[in-house]
Amino acid sequence: MAEAQQPQMTQEEVSTWVRTQFQAANKYLAENGIISDQVLTKESRYLIPHVAIWKFSTRDKKQLWLVNGDVPTDVAGAQVAKDARGALRHFSLQWQLKAQAIINDPSTATDVEKQKYANYLVNRAENLYAVSDQENLWHSQPEEGNS
Repeated sequence: MAEAQQPQMTQEEVSTWVRTQFQAANKYLAENGIISDQVLTKESRYLIPHVAIWKFSTRDKKQLWLVNGDVPTDVAGAQVAKDARGALRHFSLQWQLKAQAIINDPSTATDVEKQKYANYLVNRAENLYAVSDQENLWHSQPEEGNS
């Protein structure tokens, strides 16, 4: 994946982007009947202006990962990954599987909107995996076993 040059964002634009994604994440949780207790900021990551991966704890003492930004908003239990990088890989795989199920479903073969959505999922899944695979983005997040 070629890296596109992104225009520099001001600190105010960065703060606004993070705040907007955080508000959208909380809204998504609330719409799905999940009440967050706190965001675990040390484990959350932002790849501005593309994707945010949040780790939340909920009022019922569960933890979960939520991804949003220029990707489908999605949520999974914290047990799917030990860190934000692993969570991105998890969502990438899940979206590939969802897309494949849509593509393989004979009832959606002629549904243009569902086919577009499947292609969108594939594109976002591939981009998310590429981001998770870029070592330089994850240096501030040590892997287990590395010193």
